[in-house]
Amino acid sequence: MSETLDKTSILEMSRGAILERVDYEMGKVINNILDINTKATGKRKITVTLELIPSADRSSINVQTTAKSTLVATDPVTTSLYITNQPGTGEMVVAEMVPQVPGQMSMEGAQQSEPKILNFKQA
Repeated sequence: MSETLDKTSILEMSRGAILERVDYEMGKVINNILDINTKATGKRKITVTLELIPSADRSSINVQTTAKSTLVATDPVTTSLYITNQPGTGEMVVAEMVPQVPGQMSMEGAQQSEPKILNFKQA
């Protein structure tokens, strides 16, 4: 009586949980690729680690699987700060630079808002 065994990949074992973990990490990679705040051509990576731990009598093997992704960091966000003294008090002020003089109208008709002032403690 010759029976043929239905063989499968190690990735399909654990009731499909290994493949599910890889697919989960793949979803994170796809979201990272679609994020406009990341470099489009940056390399992403999924690492699947299979740890095989045999029993002392070598009759069984415990398999522990982890899947992790390495994503591309978001692009840096930059701004410029201007250091000045507050008129009247002479207190040092650090303000974010704005494209136009505050209160000035742009060619599109929008008024330039006041710059953001940095809240900090002097040493």
